[in-house]
Amino acid sequence: MRRRTHAAFALLALALAPRGTMGQAPPCQFRGAPDALPERPSPLDSVLVRLDGAQAKLCYGRPSAGGTPRVGAEIPFGTPWQMGANEPTTLHLTFPARLGTVDLAPGSYSLYAIPDASDWTIVVNANPNRWGSPITADVRAADIGSFSLRPAALPTYVDRLTFRFEPTSPTAGALVFAWERTRLSIPLTRR
Repeated sequence: MRRRTHAAFALLALALAPRGTMGQAPPCQFRGAPDALPERPSPLDSVLVRLDGAQAKLCYGRPSAGGTPRVGAEIPFGTPWQMGANEPTTLHLTFPARLGTVDLAPGSYSLYAIPDASDWTIVVNANPNRWGSPITADVRAADIGSFSLRPAALPTYVDRLTFRFEPTSPTAGALVFAWERTRLSIPLTRR
């Protein structure tokens, strides 16, 4: 009887444990009423990353370009941009990782980019709870690090911003950004 009681308490503790403590990424955070999410012009989406038995999650809003050039026009080159819509694009890590060249402890981070015609700078920010835009000097004061990537041209037009994860080994892969005619491959490695 005593073993069953301990087993029941152990199962209850596991069920009530905060997400992330067992290698599972937390749910995406959003502002507003849950029933309003389907009405957003830029839907909330996420990408689940599995590396060596643990999970990470990238949460982002998916704007549509609508056939109108956005990056380099509405989003001017050299200007910080949230890489999505609404809430900031946020990376939730349950394990130590390296994103590009930036080493990160387990936790949540917002990401933004500074696009340019030939190179994009990806910036990791310590504040995942801010609104996505604008990226002011106050927001940038919480930057942890950054790295540059060379964008690749997509062979076909992608109207709705999309991220996906492409594994390259059990402990590494890339978060792949695709929008309009631009593709970025953002390296992510479990340390």
